Amino acid sequence: MTRHLAIAIAVALGGTLAAPAFAQQQAAQQAAAQQTPTEVVQQIAHQLDSAVAGHKAELEKNREKLIGVINGVFRPHFDVDYAAILVLGQHAREASPEQRVEFAKAFYNSITRRYAQGLLNYTSGVVKVLPTADSDLNTKRSVVRTQVATGDGKTVSVDFVFRKTASGEWKAYDVVIEGISYITNYRNQVDAEIRKVGLAQLIKNLQTQGDQALKSMEQDGKAHGG
Repeated sequence: MTRHLAIAIAVALGGTLAAPAFAQQQAAQQAAAQQTPTEVVQQIAHQLDSAVAGHKAELEKNREKLIGVINGVFRPHFDVDYAAILVLGQHAREASPEQRVEFAKAFYNSITRRYAQGLLNYTSGVVKVLPTADSDLNTKRSVVRTQVATGDGKTVSVDFVFRKTASGEWKAYDVVIEGISYITNYRNQVDAEIRKVGLAQLIKNLQTQGDQALKSMEQDGKAHGG
């Protein structure tokens, strides 16, 4: 297991815009409305124990099912639209509503597929949720601090930043790995690319990257007997 597992868990929280079935999504929303941010992260860790640990051989062969795990476990707890606006930064004001939707879908599909493989390194108990400090508590914002164990005996600090949505649910919108913000990191990359090729072309490039990553995953799955 490597540091890529921590990155995979963090990035996978972004999920994709392919939401689960309506009934499942509705049930997840109702449950989430009753959960604190710490309980949300604990639930994610518990679900990963059930969905990944002990099923690696199956997921290795079936990459579509691996993406399904990300959709089912992470997606209901992530504020995709809000995070996408933060990543776009100043360019969000210049983008049309349609472009913001297209960007969010292309961006998260791309990074999820690139890092999904890292979840195959997940083993039960590697995510430790730390006690919440008073300074982390707020009626609208909250930070859940965790440690992800790596295979070399070390740990990686992964903090999940939550906001309370208009519906009253706590949803994550940023992940901080070893002090580096997921949002800030990608905002800088996106800003540079938009200045270079423009938003429309960036969206196309991200769509291509996502498609290529998915094809690569499917080929790897077939190579392992899928």
